Amino acid sequence: MANRKLSPEEINKAIGYIHQLREKYEGIGQDFILYLEGLVHSNGLNYWDYVKLDSLMGLQTPRTNFPDEMIFVVYHQITELYFKLIKQEIDLLTDLERGEYKELKNWYKRIGRCSNYWKHLCNSFDIMAHGMDISEFKHFRMALLPASGFQSVQFRHIEIMSSNLSSLLHKDNREDMDAPLEKLYQYMYWKSGGIDMDTNNKTLTLRQFEKKYDLELQGWIKDYRYRNLAYLYYRLAPELKNDEKLVHLLREYDQYINIFWRMSHQAASSRHLPIDDRGTGGTNWRKYLPPKFQRVIFFNTIWTDTEKEEWGKAGVMKFFRDRIQGTWMKDERYDGTDQ
Repeated sequence: MANRKLSPEEINKAIGYIHQLREKYEGIGQDFILYLEGLVHSNGLNYWDYVKLDSLMGLQTPRTNFPDEMIFVVYHQITELYFKLIKQEIDLLTDLERGEYKELKNWYKRIGRCSNYWKHLCNSFDIMAHGMDISEFKHFRMALLPASGFQSVQFRHIEIMSSNLSSLLHKDNREDMDAPLEKLYQYMYWKSGGIDMDTNNKTLTLRQFEKKYDLELQGWIKDYRYRNLAYLYYRLAPELKNDEKLVHLLREYDQYINIFWRMSHQAASSRHLPIDDRGTGGTNWRKYLPPKFQRVIFFNTIWTDTEKEEWGKAGVMKFFRDRIQGTWMKDERYDGTDQ
């Protein structure tokens, strides 16, 4: 195979690539011939180096000797990697210079990918609900305090990239949008999930998160104010905005992140935590996770008033049980209702 003669077409193609490489490396002040020589002596790339396998396998550092804590660590790391993929799709679609948002095909591709990632994330909660020993979880979770999945800044990034600020405020504070950002930010809906149920004070989990990320998240809000998914969707031409396939994809995306993901999380929490227990880090998960309490909706105009009123209630819960819980979360203890 090494001695096979190249066809004229292959030779022309190779010459074209050489010209492109020369332009590329001379354009950055590099010696093109030395670069080609380097390619000749290069050993190429192998799989374990490409995926950084050794580094990846060293990123799991359980805090206890309970074997199932490894499941807990790996699951959350995988979740964060999915979040990274979702952020990439949104960032590409909403990049104003790229201008992808102007064409329906790009909305189909990017939102379709995001929903597929969310679908896998929702299905994956079976690992959390049934893949860990309950008694082990009750022990090792105490060694993790005050850390909590509540502190996932990437999830907050995705929310900010997906919708206007008004949709992310506590439902009782969505009218006064003329207030400065610093004030509005204090009304972000998720902050209520970090309030201690007994003292009504901020938990250490929330205070740590605010100290590390408040300024960063306010910067994200400013950056995506005029390029989040909802903002760009509302400004599409009517024939694009009313496209049936696009509306279906956005409704699916809205449901997966704001209903099914939260209910999947709640279902897993209900299996492992007593009815009156706090979440890991002291979060008030029974008031924070159920979508009917927060009513976070990214694309308000594509839902009817009745659908918004019933957000996360009985009809949606039946859909959740039929479409998601019924296929993988076969625990009769949890029926999708508040306990």
